[in-house]
Amino acid sequence: MPMKVGRFQQFLDTGNALCFCSKMNFSEVFKQSNQLCRISPDGKYLATCVQYRLVVRDLKTLQILHLYTCLDQIVYMEWSSDSLFVLCAMYKRGLVQVWSLEQPDWYCKIDEGSIGLVSSRWSPDGRHILNTTEFHLRVTVWSLCTKAVSYIKYPKACQKGTDFSRDGCYMALAERRDCKDYVSVFVCDDWHLLRHFETETQDLAGVEWSPNSCVLAVWDSCLEYKVLLYSLDGRLLSSYSAYEWSLGIKALAWSPSSQFLAIGSYDEKVRILNHITWKKLRELEHPATINNTTAVVYKEVERRPGVGSDNLSIQQHVSVGSTLFKTHSKYVVCSLPVQLPVSKPDLDRANPKIGVSSMAFSSDNRYLATKNDSMASVVWVWDMQRLGLLAVLEQTSAVRCFQWDPCRPRLALCTGNAKLYLWSPAGCVSVTVPAEAGFQVQSVSWHCSGDSLILVGKDQLCLCYMEED
Repeated sequence: MPMKVGRFQQFLDTGNALCFCSKMNFSEVFKQSNQLCRISPDGKYLATCVQYRLVVRDLKTLQILHLYTCLDQIVYMEWSSDSLFVLCAMYKRGLVQVWSLEQPDWYCKIDEGSIGLVSSRWSPDGRHILNTTEFHLRVTVWSLCTKAVSYIKYPKACQKGTDFSRDGCYMALAERRDCKDYVSVFVCDDWHLLRHFETETQDLAGVEWSPNSCVLAVWDSCLEYKVLLYSLDGRLLSSYSAYEWSLGIKALAWSPSSQFLAIGSYDEKVRILNHITWKKLRELEHPATINNTTAVVYKEVERRPGVGSDNLSIQQHVSVGSTLFKTHSKYVVCSLPVQLPVSKPDLDRANPKIGVSSMAFSSDNRYLATKNDSMASVVWVWDMQRLGLLAVLEQTSAVRCFQWDPCRPRLALCTGNAKLYLWSPAGCVSVTVPAEAGFQVQSVSWHCSGDSLILVGKDQLCLCYMEED
């Protein structure tokens, strides 16, 4: 059962926490490997991998429901869309095993043999598996229902070569043949080819559907700044290039409404395109000095609590060795102007740590969170209604991960320590995770209801429950 850690009011000095929840509970710590922890799409189950074992728990009670044993160490795991099957991939052995929750004795084994395996994933219907062979020679589509096998040739090895439309009807696949880039659009019902067209790219890096499944974004490698927007029938709707002769696109993100396309670049800017004319609405810059009077800068300040009788009485329910001697932190609001910490990248090395590599829109389309790699400890929050900077969060360590609550305008982030950080329009808060010593949060993932979070460490995980009175 979840371990209660007290009401949230004990953290009120770290910021205005009234916007988050009335109390937070944390579960005990569980083992995991390779950070393979996934909540089922229906939100009822938690699947974790421990070496070669797959453990499925009831998310409410955290009791083990099923325990499956694979033939080798699991390196990738994914739920089917209907939460009835779990795929486990073992790339070195070219194996995929599929397990059923309804029929625990049933399983499926796919062996790609000597051709090898580098990627495996579900199709949107949860009844087909797509395996990409070594050297990207082909994509094999396996049917769990009919046992039929289909082959797709010439898949391109790139940053994001495959993407399914949000409605699950279409798959876009990047291809490379005759030294040219192409995109094929397949219908997922029977995998017949709907459209096949050449793209105006030098070295295609990725494809991504808009959330409304009407537009396909295609972008070039970082050596050339180019974004191409295609309709479902393969017509080129627009082409966008911000500059030439310099490192270009580093990240791309659609807003949930498909109204905005955000493009993160190596020049440390985010460019927002609109969905009507596909022209640039605004450039969002990430300067080292914040002078914007409409933005609030939150800076994390660490403090080590003293050990007194009051502290011991407050935390009787938490083991002294686990949390009492950890370094706590709080946010302070800084007066402008503020100088942010900047690291100078080595521009002579490949993939220099500069430019906007991470972007995410809130579920209500109102906010955009970004991270510039040369300011690794800073998260920027932008107001998309006025297309301006709203808040800056300066952490004491480099930000590892951030993710929006799927139901509320609430951002969770972690920096590889024993803390969870939350931001909302009402303020910021820093919470020390009351887990055993050594647990450091490497990534966070929200439950589909927004009522809980998975906090994933190097080889452990715990759940954080946010409860309302």
